[in-house]
Amino acid sequence: MVKISIATSRRTELVPVTREVQGAVAALPPWDGLLHVHSPHTTAGVTLNEQADPDVAADVERALAKLVPWNAGYAHAEGNAAAHVQTALVGVSAWVPVRRGRLAMGRWQGLFLCEFDGPRARELWLTPIEGAP
Repeated sequence: MVKISIATSRRTELVPVTREVQGAVAALPPWDGLLHVHSPHTTAGVTLNEQADPDVAADVERALAKLVPWNAGYAHAEGNAAAHVQTALVGVSAWVPVRRGRLAMGRWQGLFLCEFDGPRARELWLTPIEGAP
């Protein structure tokens, strides 16, 4: 497993991490298979979405804020229940195919760390699965 660190700057933020993930994959010997990208946090997730237009990430942030407002009478005493719910909706991991040591995604796709309780220092855990069919 390879760990990479990501710093976030806002409470809710979709941080593009494709470049960092690709850099970590490129540091390994070239391989074909799958890469599991995992956030070990309960208030930060991972998603694949359009990375070419930053308005898409901003739209996702706004939509999640509308679906799960920060102050909605939650029982969780820490005051960050919305971040936990948003993470549950987005999920904490993604699978990406790898060909010859390069992420194999669609033309517009990119990986994002989804911060819901920032700003914070976060990690992503990358697990290569070599030779997956």
